[in-house]
Amino acid sequence: MNFYNEMYDANGGVREHYKGYEAWLTATPPERIERKRAEADLAFHRVGITFAVYGEEAGKERLIPFDIVPRIIPSKEWKSLERGMRQRVKALNMFLWDIYHDQEILKAGKIPAEQVLNNAQYRAVMHGVDVPGGVYAHIAGVDIVRAGEGEFYVLEDNLRVPSGVSYMLEDRKMMMRLFPELFARHKVAPVQHYPDMLLEKLRAVAPQGITDPTVVVLTPGAYNSAYFEHSFLAQQMGVELVEGRDLFVKNETVYMRTTQGPQRVDVIYRRIDDDFMDPLAFRADSALGVPGILKAYQAGNVTLSNAIGTGVADDKSIYPYVPDMIRFYLDEAPILNNVPTYMCRKKDDLAYVLDHLSELVVKEVHGAGGYGMLVGPASTKEQIEHFRHLLIAKPEGYIAQPTLALSNCPTFVEEGIAPRHLDLRPFVLSSGKCVDMVPGGLTRVALTKGSLVVNSSQGGGTKDTWVLED
Repeated sequence: MNFYNEMYDANGGVREHYKGYEAWLTATPPERIERKRAEADLAFHRVGITFAVYGEEAGKERLIPFDIVPRIIPSKEWKSLERGMRQRVKALNMFLWDIYHDQEILKAGKIPAEQVLNNAQYRAVMHGVDVPGGVYAHIAGVDIVRAGEGEFYVLEDNLRVPSGVSYMLEDRKMMMRLFPELFARHKVAPVQHYPDMLLEKLRAVAPQGITDPTVVVLTPGAYNSAYFEHSFLAQQMGVELVEGRDLFVKNETVYMRTTQGPQRVDVIYRRIDDDFMDPLAFRADSALGVPGILKAYQAGNVTLSNAIGTGVADDKSIYPYVPDMIRFYLDEAPILNNVPTYMCRKKDDLAYVLDHLSELVVKEVHGAGGYGMLVGPASTKEQIEHFRHLLIAKPEGYIAQPTLALSNCPTFVEEGIAPRHLDLRPFVLSSGKCVDMVPGGLTRVALTKGSLVVNSSQGGGTKDTWVLED
């Protein structure tokens, strides 16, 4: 399989946008690079940038490996990606508004109604609720891969509680600290203003009539795998980091307990899933949420970001319909393509998938983080047969996609510099008035040779992402 290399063309020549960096890399002694790598590891340990590990080593936390070869994107390429992501997130928000109001797309038969209304992430309690600005997904993480001859594809949309932006910001800070001379040579677009942009977007969706809103970040607590990010973003935005027990509801209004007495809360950037948000409305055994918060939300007295019920739009069973949403709501051709997808609930698709398991990637429709999936070409016969039984037993629970020839980029590994596969997660912010993003995103890299799974929880690392301004 031929893979598109981000730095080198098919003839081994250096791509134009990498020439400055490659010349620096060639002229830099390997010992200096190794010293800087060790310095980065030490600094990340000190800051506490870790990620909880699940599965075999459950309960452990480890450092997310950081690679010092940046992923560089030329300005023209980024502008096209940016247009595509704006279009996509705008359509997804219109879809969410529609399915919780008039359901025009379902009446038009563009998406089977049962796929939406029977979806585990669809929240009937949100029907008819008018959210500020019509925005459900204020923060979206759009996973983009490059394959084939260099075409970009959207692999999935993350609209519930997309994570990883803190690593994007810390990676940039680290690269600027280690190699300031590189930023003097290259016009790299800044990303450090992301927290300011996020706070501005959150304040913009405050309940009607609130001119100076109080914003908080709601975390499940210190044992959550992304707790570093929750505390980091609260600190960077200058807002309070709270847990469910720090909040209470009175007269359908949310308050925060403070040493000066109760303080009204207007906007909550939540990092807790729907099911755990309100024990009176969802899971009664949840100790993470706030009793009565759903009623305050339905009354329009507090904004939740992202909205309850947003998850239906990032479910993998809905993903294949996003191009149809773009055409239906915007009357435009999709700028960014989906990966071709087989819906196993369809008889013909299932038959094809079962006949080609060794060639395909199979994913659980509700799965995340690289779990609950089969990468056919990298799997054993036993693993393939296990998935065959799962698919036959519950075909509607899975989709399948071709194994993409993900692009690769030179990466520092134990044996030196070698190509490793990667993806990109830009973070798209919406307030209703506009859709914005900082130029760049989180580049995740599969550090295991030949691996196509880039998730941090599965052993992946991260790179700084440079969008060039010239």
